[in-house]
Amino acid sequence: MAPITIYQKPTCSTCRQVLKLVQESGRAFTAVNYYETPLSKTRLKELLKKGKLKARDVLRTKEEKYKALGLAKADKSEEELIELIVADPDLLQRPLVEQGQTVILARPADTVKQLWDGS
Repeated sequence: MAPITIYQKPTCSTCRQVLKLVQESGRAFTAVNYYETPLSKTRLKELLKKGKLKARDVLRTKEEKYKALGLAKADKSEEELIELIVADPDLLQRPLVEQGQTVILARPADTVKQLWDGS
């Protein structure tokens, strides 16, 4: 079974819940604080592709910066949104959880269990 990587912010309550669930499952994992180890544009694109997600799917729509940048309007391209997320990680919804060729946005936290349900 492929190891699990959790892209998270330690102060995020959902991230902490996901970490606890994965720890309790006994599965091997790595937690990556993407504020300390920023995601590159290439890496973010890889994660989105694995998760069959678009940049707009992982935007924090309640974030003040989202509103200030007018991101609710559909006038930004995928590339522009990715660049904004990379430049400002507060815009990234969290946590993103990767296992092998699968990536999920673990919101709510219990959705992380789909990675091992049926395994």
